[in-house]
Amino acid sequence: MTLWFVFALMTVAAIFAVLWPLGRGSRAERQDTENQGSEVAVYKDQLVEIERDLATGLIAAPEAEAARVEISRRLLAAAGSEPAAAPKSSVKWRRAAAVLALVGLPLVAIAVYIPLGSPALRDFPLAQRDRAPGMAQSLENLVVQVEQHLEKNPTDGRGWNVLAPVLERLGRYDDAVRAYRNALTYNGESAERRSDLGEALSAAAGGVVTAEAKTEFERAHGLNADDPKANYFLGLAAEQDGRKDDAANIWRALLVKAPADAPWRSLVQSSLARVGGGSAVPALSDETMAAAKDMSEGDRSAMIRGMVERLATRLKQNGDDVDGWLRLVRAYLVMGDRDKAMGASTDARQAVANDAERLRQLNEGLKNLGLDG
Repeated sequence: MTLWFVFALMTVAAIFAVLWPLGRGSRAERQDTENQGSEVAVYKDQLVEIERDLATGLIAAPEAEAARVEISRRLLAAAGSEPAAAPKSSVKWRRAAAVLALVGLPLVAIAVYIPLGSPALRDFPLAQRDRAPGMAQSLENLVVQVEQHLEKNPTDGRGWNVLAPVLERLGRYDDAVRAYRNALTYNGESAERRSDLGEALSAAAGGVVTAEAKTEFERAHGLNADDPKANYFLGLAAEQDGRKDDAANIWRALLVKAPADAPWRSLVQSSLARVGGGSAVPALSDETMAAAKDMSEGDRSAMIRGMVERLATRLKQNGDDVDGWLRLVRAYLVMGDRDKAMGASTDARQAVANDAERLRQLNEGLKNLGLDG
């Protein structure tokens, strides 16, 4: 409260400093007025004095007339140079404007603040001020605005597209499902919308790919066989049904076709590692994996085994590449050849035995792969 009182005093002082000169005439104007007034009074006194001297006979009539003419001329000149009444009027108006501004501005500010501000609201602690306008509140405000718009325009497909992912982010999965359904209704079929609906249905079920959600993913796959979200969740559905080999096959195919910079690659790779199994794609470079996307399963497996053998040959010639050794061990594990994986880990340790830092990195990587010994 003290701070606001100080601000108010500063505001009044600033207004007063600006408006004070408006309420005053300039010093030069006052001096000119005083000087001009004194000259006129002197000339008038001189005329009276001439009349008195003429009456007493101190001066002759011709001399009196000549002096009267000269003094009258000077009197007219002095009277003609007097300031007009307009400046006085201007000063008066300036003073009125200054008083009005000094009193009126605070009154106008208060009149505007009372209906729009919150004078009774208490201050937030400093730590809470940063949290108060948080992201959740912003999203909630967005949801309210869009929902109000959609109440008046329920066929606005673009609005449902905006609303659905926000609702899902806020954890309102049932509302998100409804929004995605409306987006499909008013925007038409697409693999992305079907996948989004299936994802919301799975989220509403606590992460379980229900039969209804699986149907949506299958529809998305039918519209676009390469839709990554649909393929991932179809693999997840297979895993939840106990069909780990089917899940692995789906995720392998997804990784083969995935761009090298796909943000979901790590998720799919971790899921594939979780189910293990079969003739999996080894963890080689993304570029070489992309080259196999148009091959049959048999040709792809043969190509992968060839790359693994070439990698093993290169590492025997130059064993300083810790990442290469880890890729080779993981490739053997994914292909189900644990004996070769153990042999490669032994060779790797021998290759980097003289470099403590490389040996540490290798042991940590092997431990993550489940090879502690």
